[in-house]
Amino acid sequence: MIQQNLHDGWTVRAVPGTEPVPAEIVDRTVPAGVPGCVHTDLLAAGLIDDPYLDDNEVRLGWIGHTDWTYTTMVDWRPGDDDRVDLVCAGLDTVATVTVNDVEVGRAENQHRSYRFDVGSVLRPGENTVAVRLDSAYRYAEGHRDRLGDLPNAYPEPFNFIRKTACNFGWDWGPTVVTAGIWQPIGLHRWSTARLATVRPVVTVTGAGAGAGAGGARGGGAGADVGRVELHVAVERVADVPLTVRATIADVTADVTVPAGQDTAVVAVTVPDVRRWWPRGYGEPHRYPLTVTLHDPAGTVLDEWSRQVGFRTVTLDTTPDAHGTPFTLVVNDLPIFVRGVNWIPDDAFAGRVTPDRLAHRFDQAIGANINLLRVWGGGRYESEDFYDLADSLGLLVQQDFLFACAAYPEEEPFATEVAAEAAEQVTRLSTHPSLVLWTGNNENIWGWHDWGWQEQLAGRTWGRGYYLDLLPRIVAELDPTRPYWPGSPWSGREDLHPNDPAHGTMHIWDVWNTHDYTRYREYVPRFLAEFGYQAPPAYATLRRALTDQPLAPDSPGMAHHQKAADGDRKLQRGLDAHLPAPTDFDRWHYLTQLNQARAIQLGVEHFRSHRGVCMGTIVWQLNDCWPVTSWSAIDGDGRRKPLWYALRRAYADRLLTVQPRDGAPAVVAVNDTGRPWRGTSTVTRVTLDGEIRAKTTTEVDVPAYSVVTVPLPAELTRPDRATAELLVAEAGEGVDRALWFFAEDRDVTWPTADFDSTVERVDGGVRVRVTARTVLRDLTLYPDRLHPDAEVDDALVTLLPGETATFTVHAPVPLDGAALTTRPTLDTVN
Repeated sequence: MIQQNLHDGWTVRAVPGTEPVPAEIVDRTVPAGVPGCVHTDLLAAGLIDDPYLDDNEVRLGWIGHTDWTYTTMVDWRPGDDDRVDLVCAGLDTVATVTVNDVEVGRAENQHRSYRFDVGSVLRPGENTVAVRLDSAYRYAEGHRDRLGDLPNAYPEPFNFIRKTACNFGWDWGPTVVTAGIWQPIGLHRWSTARLATVRPVVTVTGAGAGAGAGGARGGGAGADVGRVELHVAVERVADVPLTVRATIADVTADVTVPAGQDTAVVAVTVPDVRRWWPRGYGEPHRYPLTVTLHDPAGTVLDEWSRQVGFRTVTLDTTPDAHGTPFTLVVNDLPIFVRGVNWIPDDAFAGRVTPDRLAHRFDQAIGANINLLRVWGGGRYESEDFYDLADSLGLLVQQDFLFACAAYPEEEPFATEVAAEAAEQVTRLSTHPSLVLWTGNNENIWGWHDWGWQEQLAGRTWGRGYYLDLLPRIVAELDPTRPYWPGSPWSGREDLHPNDPAHGTMHIWDVWNTHDYTRYREYVPRFLAEFGYQAPPAYATLRRALTDQPLAPDSPGMAHHQKAADGDRKLQRGLDAHLPAPTDFDRWHYLTQLNQARAIQLGVEHFRSHRGVCMGTIVWQLNDCWPVTSWSAIDGDGRRKPLWYALRRAYADRLLTVQPRDGAPAVVAVNDTGRPWRGTSTVTRVTLDGEIRAKTTTEVDVPAYSVVTVPLPAELTRPDRATAELLVAEAGEGVDRALWFFAEDRDVTWPTADFDSTVERVDGGVRVRVTARTVLRDLTLYPDRLHPDAEVDDALVTLLPGETATFTVHAPVPLDGAALTTRPTLDTVN
C-alpha cells in the first residue's frame, strides 16, 4: 500500500448563482487549506472579517447558503497497482467528487469517511480532482420540507443533516455553517488485498483487578493476563490465501484468510500485563499493537498499528435503597467521576492542533478533572484527542451525535446513522480512555417534557436509534464498553428520564429559574450536566469587541451572549448574593465570582454525598469562540475564576462545610487509595479575626470514602451572622473550607486594606498581599496588563494578618502598581 496525501495546491471558489455572494468574491479563486474549511480560507485571503469579532458572524451567514468547489491538480504516474482509491477521511458535508470531470462518488455525512475507486479515470500526467460542496442549508431544508419539521431547540435545521450540529449556532456558539475538506484526503495505491477494518476486542483477567488505587494496593506485573481478539476485514482484488499477523508485547499470532473469504479473527494472549488505569488510580499503561496483511509469498501488503490498554469497564446499575445507581467501575474499582463537558474547541476544526489539545488537556488535569464527556452536538473527537486521553489516563465519555432535537429515522438518515456509528465505534474501540458510549444529549428528555409528542403526532424522532440501532452496534462491535441510551436517562422507559434517583440527570433549573443554592435540594445518582454562566476574561473581550465603553448590554457584549435571557439570569444571581456592581469592571469580577461560587457549591455538595452520587460532569470546560458562557476556560484559552474553583472542589482530598440537619457540619471526602488521617480544626471567627469558638477533631477517612463530622452548637450559632464565619482546616496540602453565615450583600464589609509587595522572578512577578482587614475572594487579573499573563491562584479569602502569594507568569515586565490596584486586583469588599 502506497499512500499519497493530497493536501497541497488546492483552491476554492463559490459556485456561480447559488446564493448572493459579495461582489469581491464572485468568480474569485482563492488558495485553500486542506484539511480546512471555506471560512478559514476566505479569512486567510483577506476577503472576510473574522467571524468571531463583534457581530461579523451575522454578515457572513451567506457562506453556509452557498455552494463551493475545491480543486487541485494531481501529477499521476501509473504503476503496477491493481487499485487506486481516492480516500476522503472527512468531507463537510454534501459532496460530489470528480476526477477529470468524471463523477467518482458522493457524500452527505460529515461524520464518515469515503473511499472511491479512481483507477479507471486517472491518466498519466496532470489530473484534476474537484470536490463540490453543496449548501448544507439547502440539503437540510429540503429534507425538512419532505419529511415535515421536527421539534428543535433552535431555529435551524441541523437535525436534518449529519453534520456538526453546533455549526448552526447554540446558546454558547456562533452560527458558522462550514463547508470544506475537513479531514485528510489522499490516493491509496494497492494490489492483491488491503486491510479494510481492524477491530481489536481487548480484555484482561486476573488478580490485578481493583489493585491500582494510585499504587496503594500493589497490582504489579504478573497478576493479569491480557487477550486481544482482532476482528479483521479485508478487501480483495485477487482471490488468493492471505495471512493476518498480530503482534503485541513480543507475542505474535497468525491466522490464514482462505481464498474467497474476507474476514478473520486472530487472538493474542499476553501474560503478565500491566493494566491501564485512570489518572489518580495508577499508571495508564499501553502496549503497541501491530497487524500486518501478507500475500502467499509473505510480502506485507498492508499494516495497521495502534496502542491499546488492558482494563475492564462496567456500569453498576444494581437497584439499591436510593434507587438506581450509575457508577462507573474500572478494573473492578468504583470511580467517582470528576468530569467536565467538552465541546468542539473551535468552530473551525482545522484550527484545533495537537499542541492546542495538549494545552487544553493540561488545563483539565490542572483542575483535577478525570473525565471528559464529548457532547453530542459536536464531533466525534480526533485520534489526537483520544491518544492524549489514553496517555494521560483521562476517561472519556463519547456521545453519539444527536442533541436537543428530534431526529428523523427515515432514509437516507437511517442508513447514514448506521454507517457512521459502525465506523466510529470501530475506530474508537482501540482507546482505553473511552469508557462509555451515550446515545444522545437530552432528546429523550425533550420527548418527555418539551412538548414534542403533540408536535410529532406519531412520527419518528430518534427513539429507534437510541434504544435499538445504537445499542445493537455497540454490543456487536465494542462489547467491552457500556452503552447508555441518553444523557439524561434513568434506565427504563417507564421512569422519567431525568429522575434524580435513577441513572443520570441534568440540572438546569438552577441556571434558568432558581438560585444556585437549590443544588443542595438534589442528591442525584450521577449528574451529567449542570452549569452557570460568566463572561470570558477581560483580555478576551477586548480582543473580540470594539465596544467603547464595554458594558453588560453594549452591542458586542449583547451579541456574544447567546443564551436566552442570559444577562437577566446573571443579574438574578448577583442580586441573590453579592453587592450591586458599580461599573463594568465590578460587574465582570462579580459575575465571574458568582459562576465560580455556584459550581463550587454544587460540586462540593454532590461530592459530600459520595456513595449515593458517584459523579458530576460540569457544563462546560471549554469554549469555541469568545462568548459569555458556562465555560471554565474561555474561547481564547484563558482560565476563568471557575477553573480555580474547580481545582479546589475536585481536589483528591476535599474538606468542605455542608448543611446537615439545619446546621453546618464538616465533611471530609477522600478520593484516593490511601486512608486520610489527621487533625481537623474548626474555628468560629469574626471578620476582624477574633476567635469566638474553636474545636479540634481527628479525621479518619478510609480510601474512597466520605466522613461527616457534626459541630458543637457554640460553632454553629454565631453571635452576629453578618459578621462571622467558620474556618475549617485539615493540615498542609488540603484547602481550608469556609462557611459564611450571611450573604455577601448583607454583610457590612470593611473597606479592603492590605500591604503588598511585587517582586520580579524568572518569567514574571511574585505578588504578596498581607491583609489588614478581611479580604473576600481576592483575585488578580494580570491579563488586563498583558494578554499572555497568567496567575497561579485566585478566589483567596484572607483574614486580618494573613498573607497570600500569587505568581504571575508574563512575557514582559508588568506594572507593579497596577498589579495591586483595581481593577487588576479586586475583592468583594
